[in-house]
Amino acid sequence: MSLLAELRASGRQPPLPCEFELPQGHVHVLRWLRVLPGKRLVAEVDCAGQPGLLKLFIAGGAERHCQREVEGLVALEAQDVATPALYGHGAMPDGIHFVLTAYLDGARSLQQQWELLDSRAAGDSAAMTLLGRALALIADMHRKGLVQTDLHLGNFLLQEQQLYVIDGDAVQALSAGQPLSAEQVEDNLAIFLAQLDPEWDALGELLLVDYLQHNPLALNPDRLARQVTQVRQRRLNDYLSKTLRDCTAFAVRRTWRRFCVVVREELDSLSGLLARPDEAFDDQPLLKDGGSSTVARFTQQGRELVIKRYNIKSVAHWFKRFWRPSRAWHSWLAAHRLQFLGIATPAPLAMIEQRFGPLRHRAWLITDYCAGVDLLQHLGVDGQVVPSPQTADAMLTLFGQLVQARISHGDLKATNLLWYQGRVSLIDLDAMKEHRSDRSWQLAWQRDRQRFIRNWPQGSPLAAWLDERMPHATSISG
Repeated sequence: MSLLAELRASGRQPPLPCEFELPQGHVHVLRWLRVLPGKRLVAEVDCAGQPGLLKLFIAGGAERHCQREVEGLVALEAQDVATPALYGHGAMPDGIHFVLTAYLDGARSLQQQWELLDSRAAGDSAAMTLLGRALALIADMHRKGLVQTDLHLGNFLLQEQQLYVIDGDAVQALSAGQPLSAEQVEDNLAIFLAQLDPEWDALGELLLVDYLQHNPLALNPDRLARQVTQVRQRRLNDYLSKTLRDCTAFAVRRTWRRFCVVVREELDSLSGLLARPDEAFDDQPLLKDGGSSTVARFTQQGRELVIKRYNIKSVAHWFKRFWRPSRAWHSWLAAHRLQFLGIATPAPLAMIEQRFGPLRHRAWLITDYCAGVDLLQHLGVDGQVVPSPQTADAMLTLFGQLVQARISHGDLKATNLLWYQGRVSLIDLDAMKEHRSDRSWQLAWQRDRQRFIRNWPQGSPLAAWLDERMPHATSISG
């Protein structure tokens, strides 16, 4: 079997050990860093005694993708933008195309650095400093006529104090050696800024200080804000579609009788539970034992999780449900939507639907367990005490996030909001909805608002406090 056929057939687990010849010398693959099955592989290698980073293009159109990678790296080098040195590129005898560059030993991506921060809240000084480094380099690229069309923190590598741009495939020279126009800059910056949680949007001008120091330019803040919103919505739509298909982040198994999706890195630890989800309810304390759903908390490999089974109560109930996605399916998408937008909710780990062909039956949702207390307990049932400043900030932040995203919960009982580690988390997302029309959004938010305030006696200090501070639907349609 040729190396190309072997790599294509290997799926997500390419062979190790793996050795072959390149014009630059004998290659020994030390480890696979990234695998896109049947498309592209990235490896740390030893090539003739020299460390390197090797990209192998194995899909149809491999030559085109390889050429774009090389052209991007050459464009960066030509404009003195730091990028790993290009050692070689070309075609191997069996049709694989390759790009070999320097391996930056000890380097970390800015995404890795971002994830290590103690806080990534909007305005945090360490987060601002990290973003400022990236924006300064982006400004340098724009001043030299270059754009990175896949602009995110993972495409910047920091080695000691030197910041590098990687992923030449996404680098374009729009006006090599000449500054980009304001609109070109805004379009490209929007790709970067849309990666941040929406709470960062209010700090747009402050974020751009580092950028403008390196590329003074008169930008249109309103147009930039609109572009950020549009890019974020496209990214959200793309992300939600990935949560339902087999890809790098998610593993999907589909048969005539079953649909199962799980966060890929959880696949091994949850495999037994996914095969027999009802066993999680055996001899476990139930958090809820209602007719329409059953909820249990359990421990899996020392980790506390929650499983929710969506029951079919009768034949009549099944006839109402079988033709549409299950409530587990809806909650799975809702939870990932909230996570994408930076809104606190227990992490969704897996979802299962029992099926007969296209017809749905029972379903299960597995999430992390949140150890917090619900707001009814936290704030008191009599409503005689208003929230502490910390709780008030967390609650109003959550409501502001929902308003900005035009999301209604559908059952905003205080028991569906959990106070944990200084944040308020949403649970029970069965009825959650994102609204496109002003009218439906205003009506739904007004219902949510009234339902939340009704958790406490009318006329109580807490109810009055909430009525004064929770945003009104009439104030948010614009």
